[in-house]
Amino acid sequence: MLKLLITRKLPDAVLDRAREVFDVTVRDNTAPLNREELIQSLSDYDVVLPTLGDAYSADIFDSVPDKRTKLLANFGVGYNHIDAAAARTAGIEVTNTPGAVTDATADIALTLMLMTCRRAGEGERMVRAGQWEGWHPTQLLGLHMSGKMLGVVGMGRIGQAIAQRAHFGFGMSVKYYNRSPKEMSFPAEQISDLRDLAAQVDVMVIAVPGGADTHHLIDASVLNAMKPHAHVVNIARGDVVKEADLIAALSEGRIAGAGLDVYEFEPRVPQALIDMENVTLLPHLGTAALEVRTAMGLMAVDNAIAFEKGHPLPNPV
Repeated sequence: MLKLLITRKLPDAVLDRAREVFDVTVRDNTAPLNREELIQSLSDYDVVLPTLGDAYSADIFDSVPDKRTKLLANFGVGYNHIDAAAARTAGIEVTNTPGAVTDATADIALTLMLMTCRRAGEGERMVRAGQWEGWHPTQLLGLHMSGKMLGVVGMGRIGQAIAQRAHFGFGMSVKYYNRSPKEMSFPAEQISDLRDLAAQVDVMVIAVPGGADTHHLIDASVLNAMKPHAHVVNIARGDVVKEADLIAALSEGRIAGAGLDVYEFEPRVPQALIDMENVTLLPHLGTAALEVRTAMGLMAVDNAIAFEKGHPLPNPV
């Protein structure tokens, strides 16, 4: 029986399925693997099921001359914490869990859009602090989202799910920035220049994959192009947005607000963002629903089982 390491506890249904096929070790720690653990995992296990923050870099692969591990069955669609090219060079395959995360992540994007545009976080803090003195006509006036222009940066599965919800649910017009054009069931205009997109929209949602190609894609030049009443939402990876530039744009009033589910140096959140009333901050809730995390886990395990049986991997990266 092959040995499988699951780097953080997953829902019971996932663990039960894995134990049917593998000799399973579940790490009893919610933090990412440290360097020593990363190196040890490649020596001790045939398959590792890692997730966000488990930083399998080229240096880690180089540190283990005799690697037992032959598959990293990543839990999550994003895998920028794994150097997939270096893994392949080291003889290790990498898989992920696309599809399972799409709707849940899109839902969180809409949650953040509404919360930042309608100042919901600010209003809740007011009520909880006992500072609400009653309704009046000009209190907490925000941006009416219906009928506005949405810009989507990255029109993959998640980007399309966000755009679909925004268009059909709120009557929003859609423009997008993407490497290639997309066929969709609703009108959506591709904009070839990211700054041009930023200048045209009322809400801009970031939905690109993480990695070197998108690191600091959203910087001062993009944020400065946005309208003063516009809002930016990030449900992608934290380092897609240059956090210092975002803080500057918000503090100087160059954009109206932001909704964030991810952070550049996660889990550290800058105090400047915490102190801003016009920022909605969530603790990386994108896929945080039991049925979604279960589906993700089962997909990761299915990738591992396919490897164990010598079958083609369902979701190679």
